[in-house]
Amino acid sequence: MTFGVFILIFAVLIVIGMPMAVIFGGMAFLPSLITPSFSYNVAAVIKSMVNGMDSFTLLAVPLFMLSGMIMAEGGISEKLFNFFGYFVGNRKAGFPCCVIVTCMFYAAISGSSPATVSAVGAMTIPFLVKMGYDVVFATAIVTVAGGLGVIIPPSLSFIVYSSASQASPAALFIAGIIPGILVGVCLMVYAGYYCHRHGVDQQKLQSSYDELHKVGFWHLLKESIWALLTPIIILGSIYGGIASPTEAAVISVVYSLVICLFVYKTITIRDLGKVFMAGADTYVNILFIIAAATAFGRCMTMLRFPQTISTAVLSAVHGKVAVLLVINLIMLVSGMILDNIPNIMILTPILLPIAKAVGVDPVHFGIIMTVNLAIGMVTPPMGINLYVASGMTTIPVLKLAKACIPFLAAFFIALLLITFVPGLSMYLPSLAG
Repeated sequence: MTFGVFILIFAVLIVIGMPMAVIFGGMAFLPSLITPSFSYNVAAVIKSMVNGMDSFTLLAVPLFMLSGMIMAEGGISEKLFNFFGYFVGNRKAGFPCCVIVTCMFYAAISGSSPATVSAVGAMTIPFLVKMGYDVVFATAIVTVAGGLGVIIPPSLSFIVYSSASQASPAALFIAGIIPGILVGVCLMVYAGYYCHRHGVDQQKLQSSYDELHKVGFWHLLKESIWALLTPIIILGSIYGGIASPTEAAVISVVYSLVICLFVYKTITIRDLGKVFMAGADTYVNILFIIAAATAFGRCMTMLRFPQTISTAVLSAVHGKVAVLLVINLIMLVSGMILDNIPNIMILTPILLPIAKAVGVDPVHFGIIMTVNLAIGMVTPPMGINLYVASGMTTIPVLKLAKACIPFLAAFFIALLLITFVPGLSMYLPSLAG
């Protein structure tokens, strides 16, 4: 089967709306059905699918998802937001910046972009509107900042990329810290510019700020300290050599249960069944995608498509800068069409060899890929963050997407810095050894 025919069939199946797991599985079976002598037969495809699910590293995905869902049900985002608001709530862009920082901290709990948008947006969007901020602007902040959910560790995307590339998940986690902070800072710079240009209701801001100060710093710290400690406990257990990323995911589930059930008492034992079922329902879809995508990737390797693409790109584009720009363009476009996990499973075996050929470390490439795909989560037609935020506010998707453009420009500036300044991603891993 030629590469052109293979890609054409793949594109048609996506356009007609077939489920991704079915597309990956069907495309893995197709060459052996057309050419019975093809060595990657039906039995080999099924074996690859089973092997794709047999991964200790991937066990961290449902566990981090479950931890994030427990935290969301327990109202952790509100406690984080109030704590940050205590310091800068009286500034013009104070509360919008607090939303971004809250997304960064919640990302370190959930590891998921849509979960961050949902959990943080449900509380902060009504609050910002009450303060006099435009509802579209308020929703755009959460929509784009929610993309930090796949960049700030522990990121589910890093875990899936680790499985696809054999890069260390611990190295990816620590490498994502500085890039995640950089993206957050870029978003806050634009939020500050917007608020200074359009003005704010200073009286309402001061009133809300005064209410937080009446509560008192120590009370807010007491309320938020357990949530603030979550990323420290998760990441500290990994980098301290106490636990692997998968074991740290177990720690995060136990910790989230303890603080939500017994410390904050925001959920009850009866709520857990609903939370566990929601987690299982979400992960089952991801599990089938990963299994089928593993077979799909193996099939492409057997057909030598990654090698063909790598040779073609490297012969047509010369120089590291040009190659990285082409790779970024491919990932940005792919992010607009497919969700990040299918994209990682498809693009890693194709683009990673090209990146290695021009001297890009696999860990650095994983950060570049994840940031690209985070942008894709806020761009039509896929843009899952757009649909989550639109569903919460009834703002039309295209109107919301237009409002997100300036924030995405700030995101893109951060992407270029992350791409062409490797030290932003590799400095912390080099210190960790």
